[in-house]
Amino acid sequence: MRASSSAASRGELTTERLLLRPVRAADVPAVTRLWTDPEVRRHLGGPVSEQVVRIRQRRVVGAPGVHAVVRAADGVLLGIVTVEPGACDGETELSYQFLPEHWGHGYAREAVAAVLDATLRGTPSVVALTQEANHRSRRLLETVGMTLVSSFVEHDAHQVLYRRGTPPPPVT
Repeated sequence: MRASSSAASRGELTTERLLLRPVRAADVPAVTRLWTDPEVRRHLGGPVSEQVVRIRQRRVVGAPGVHAVVRAADGVLLGIVTVEPGACDGETELSYQFLPEHWGHGYAREAVAAVLDATLRGTPSVVALTQEANHRSRRLLETVGMTLVSSFVEHDAHQVLYRRGTPPPPVT
């Protein structure tokens, strides 16, 4: 990953093939597909309700921690990678969604690795959750250096928690 200081100050990261930048108004239709596509949402609880989509559409443009993943060659939005500090028991959580037509090309791995590396410069650990049955996502998390640390049942499905970095000390 390479990020110029001017790009980083605008909240942008670049990789060999990708630009990761804040979501723009023109991205909203593609991002909406991420929230409503049954294939994308198969391991994420299913498509998001229309009411929630409308709320998210108003909030996603320029939202802190939400990276639009754009193919540098042609400007096509491929997906999003989101970083939420303190979201998972005080740890920073990373999540991602990509449109199905862009699966299998290494874009998610490239984008997640870039965001993960950048995030770990400012926080001791990052976690990611996925369903146990989501083998592609689990393989991606392991490929970017995350380690399986626990499994549990939530939302009527077996979930797994991955971490990279040093977990925070237990609260006493």
